[in-house]
Amino acid sequence: MDILISNEQKNLELSESIEKYIINAIETVLEIEEITNEGEVSVTIVDNDRIRILNNDYRKIDSETDVLSFPQYDDLVNTFSEMDYLVMGDIVLSADKVIEQAEEFGHSIEREFTYLVIHSMYHLLGFDHLTEEDKKSMRTKEKFALEKMQIFRG
Repeated sequence: MDILISNEQKNLELSESIEKYIINAIETVLEIEEITNEGEVSVTIVDNDRIRILNNDYRKIDSETDVLSFPQYDDLVNTFSEMDYLVMGDIVLSADKVIEQAEEFGHSIEREFTYLVIHSMYHLLGFDHLTEEDKKSMRTKEKFALEKMQIFRG
């Protein structure tokens, strides 16, 4: 899977370490979900101003958010095996929110990037958290991926 990372903000240096965590998070979810297709997923790092515009344009919510997911398909988890080349979709992260939330939760920026990328990958696969049951299922998957990567809070 090709992982395309684009840094379109200036508030946080996108170090090799952060990029490795992003790539590892994507690869971990793909491994857990047994997705071996050739394909791509893109990750764009922006600031709060840009993610606010995107959030308003696509979700009609005029506020900053930490991550937006733009899946290429509605339910990829049930159809990926039929595809030779898999364009999963786009992940857009706010570096400002990553910094803020890492401080708020008392863990590293790398851990916050990792969690948000894992969360977003499950959205790209068609999972959501609109109902309590769906939320529980998605949180279980996220927790399993974090544990597999040996990423813990704090």
